[in-house]
Amino acid sequence: MITTEPSMTNLFLQLGLDAGAEAIARFIADHQLPTEVAVADAPYWSDAQRQFLAESLQADAAWSTVVDELNEALHEEAVKAATGR
Repeated sequence: MITTEPSMTNLFLQLGLDAGAEAIARFIADHQLPTEVAVADAPYWSDAQRQFLAESLQADAAWSTVVDELNEALHEEAVKAATGR
C-alpha cells in the first residue's frame, strides 16, 4: 500500500533522485527526450526506475498522473520544436 501522496517531489524521492525544486528543474532541463522516446524507455533510468515508471503508467496507479506530468515535462522541448510553439 502506498502511503506517500503522489507529487513530483515524492516521485523523485521514489526514484531515488534529488527532490529539491532546483534539482527537479535541472533534471528536467538536462534530460529532455525526443517525442518518439517514452518516459519509461529513457536511457538514463535504472532498471528499477524504468519498471516503476512503466508499471505506474500501465496500472493507472496513484502515481500515473505525476508520471504523466514528468513525461510531459521531459518532452516539452521536442513538442515545442515539432509544433513551433
